[in-house]
Amino acid sequence: MGNRGMEDLIPLVNRLQDAFSSIGQACNLDLPQIAVVGGQSAGKSSVLENFVGRDFLPRGSGIVTRRPLVLQLISATAEWAEFLHCKGKKFTDFDEVRQEIEGETDRVTGANKGISPVPINLRVYSPHVLNLTLIDLPGITKVPVGDQPVDIEQQIRDMIMQFISRESCLILAVTPANTDLANSDALKLAKDVDPQGLRTIGVITKLDLMDEGTDARDVLENKLLPLRRGYIGVVNRSQKDIDGKKDIKAALEAERKFFLSHPSYRHMADKMGTPRLQQVLNQQLTNHIRDTLPAFRSKLQAQLLALDKEAEEYRGYRPDDPSRKTKQLLQMVQQFSVDFEKRIEGSGDQVDTVELSGGAKINRIFHERFPFELVKMECDDKEMRREISYAIKNIHGIRTGLFTPDMAFEAIVKKQIVKLKEPCIKCVDMVIQELINTVRQCSNKLECFPTLREETERIVTSHIRDRESRSKDQVLLLIDLQLSYINTNHEDFIGFASAQQRSSQTNKSQSSAGNQVIRKGWLTINNISIIKGGAKEYWFVLTAESLSWFKDDEEKEKKYMLPLDNLKVRDVEKSFMSSKHIFSIFNTESRNVYKDNRTLELACDSQDDVDSWKSSLLRAGVYPDKTTTVESETTTTTDNFSMDPQLERKVETIRNLVDSYMAIVSKCIRDLIPKTIMHLMINNVKDFINAELLACLYSAGDQNALMDESQEQAQRRDEVLRTHQALKEALAIIGDISTSTITTPMPPPVDSSWVGGSTGGRRSPPPSPTAPRRMSSGQRPAPRGAPLPPNRPGPLGPFNNSADSPQAPSRPNRAPPSIPSRRPPPSPTRQAPP
Repeated sequence: MGNRGMEDLIPLVNRLQDAFSSIGQACNLDLPQIAVVGGQSAGKSSVLENFVGRDFLPRGSGIVTRRPLVLQLISATAEWAEFLHCKGKKFTDFDEVRQEIEGETDRVTGANKGISPVPINLRVYSPHVLNLTLIDLPGITKVPVGDQPVDIEQQIRDMIMQFISRESCLILAVTPANTDLANSDALKLAKDVDPQGLRTIGVITKLDLMDEGTDARDVLENKLLPLRRGYIGVVNRSQKDIDGKKDIKAALEAERKFFLSHPSYRHMADKMGTPRLQQVLNQQLTNHIRDTLPAFRSKLQAQLLALDKEAEEYRGYRPDDPSRKTKQLLQMVQQFSVDFEKRIEGSGDQVDTVELSGGAKINRIFHERFPFELVKMECDDKEMRREISYAIKNIHGIRTGLFTPDMAFEAIVKKQIVKLKEPCIKCVDMVIQELINTVRQCSNKLECFPTLREETERIVTSHIRDRESRSKDQVLLLIDLQLSYINTNHEDFIGFASAQQRSSQTNKSQSSAGNQVIRKGWLTINNISIIKGGAKEYWFVLTAESLSWFKDDEEKEKKYMLPLDNLKVRDVEKSFMSSKHIFSIFNTESRNVYKDNRTLELACDSQDDVDSWKSSLLRAGVYPDKTTTVESETTTTTDNFSMDPQLERKVETIRNLVDSYMAIVSKCIRDLIPKTIMHLMINNVKDFINAELLACLYSAGDQNALMDESQEQAQRRDEVLRTHQALKEALAIIGDISTSTITTPMPPPVDSSWVGGSTGGRRSPPPSPTAPRRMSSGQRPAPRGAPLPPNRPGPLGPFNNSADSPQAPSRPNRAPPSIPSRRPPPSPTRQAPP
């Protein structure tokens, strides 16, 4: 066959298939094989039985092959079969092989024509076979039978595609000769995955059943509907022969006589028939394995390298060794401590690129969420003025005061400071929740030891909860300190004399803030009507004066610009149909915000994005809405409230004083609360994990019980070691194979555009100028470019290939061949023309 030294390749692949099947899907490698594809009753099963020389495949109506059958043929001195699912059991009776296939198929698919992609592995040893690995796939069907689903055709196509779409798979496209070849489903599927025809071999069956006066000569000669690897014709047993138990050896002899006696096929009889097909497939599969061997070896080496470190850790592992358990406990606690600190302090390795976590999320809480919560507690301007006026009047009592009372200022300030307790406590709660989440993330590496993981989480979480109460007490103490003494001598406090002047300066500074860009990002406008296109995503740019959005982040095509005057933000309840989180912007004077819409609903992918955008809007002066029940009850009173000019001046003075002092308090709280939480919570938890966690684990109970590994970990260890060993053996086997071989080169490309086209009938396409002429039986054309034998005259005479030929290159000092000729030899005195 021209493949001496390579005859071990197919058994090698069979061994690899068995090795990797036994360890499951740990090694996702595409091993070279041949897939048999064809329609129902195309003769696929008969071809395989002819290869084996035995009747062993189920027969009947409908889909007979309902699970892929991986058939490994191995040349041996004796004859038997064995299944991968019945390892060690030899079948010498092939009727039992058929019954086992039927039973195993029914076990997975049911007894009523169901199908399954789970393959059956069958290995046949015989002196009558050549080494081959084939996969018999279900026949392509159109109509469901029995309890088959209505999409049975699509299911079978998808199953076939799973196999033939692999580059390592050769495709044996089986088509009966008594049907139109241009409508062959097998060739159409092969063309879809192998448009160049590098992997497709055509098989024509039922040549003896063609109508009288017709033949498939043009097809088999690869002239009509050509394939790059060509076609091979076979003649299988008829149904009558099968029912009559006709011997396969006799059938192969009858096939041989058919090709030798048929006038259309006898000139190519030595290239037709089942033995020739088996020989060609053996050669093609061996060459294909040889060609894919380098890439296959690289895949094995890559997977082996990926498992090396893990396998080294598991090698020599003794689960019950006390010293190992102690050492591993120390390593696990140390690793947990390092991971926790890296997540809090930040690290360059193992960076999460999907979402914020650990220290980054706590940083956002400190600098975005906490300031936002503080501002939400601030009083509305109208409500503030009303409260100040009531305070002034109640302090004066029955008398009419001539001066602005400082007690009103102190009462309003204390009321505002008390409101700061809620956002400060909420900040502590958010940090605690993030710390607990960080602990859980770090403990994921302890999942091999469930008891250790559970105990570690319990100890650290209990400590965090213990620090929670202390941190909250300290935070409340800071608020009480601010309440205990109102320091009007603070250097940043404006004082009574400068209150009115400071108010005007503040207005000027706000107006001169400019158009500074605060934030950019993608948002979805959620309340666009379906008629106008529905919700759309735009690129938003928030500045100190406006909110603009563009078509994309290039900011070339501006869609709209919304001034921020009189705007506020409020939350919108998330609908059960939407996966996005929504907030809205509205005008406090009940004007349209965007075209005909009173509100602008903006949607983000997560609640964190919503909070971040609301915090940015807050920096731009767009405050959250504070519509409460109390406010709605006092709406009438507020609207009807009026002040005399003298009282209004007093209210304005105290309001400016309150704003100035609360700015000092707010600045102090924003600075001290994160520091307090950092000291009492985060740093303390880090120190506890570093110094005390190990001692707490030792005192918690039996250390050996802590280090009991999970069942999943034991299975994982065994799987890694078996996979690692299988990969090493595979590489060793491949390394022993010599890849120096004589192979048949790939045939040149052919025009295969007919597949899937509208070609019909059996008429061949018009011959091209370079197409070879039909030759008589037994005559073989010389290869292109090869010289003709010296004892045979060429088409231009006996010296057609000599130096006298105009087409031949000059050959100095070489006499013409001395063979008989009708033309006299050239004269020795003859000279070439100048």
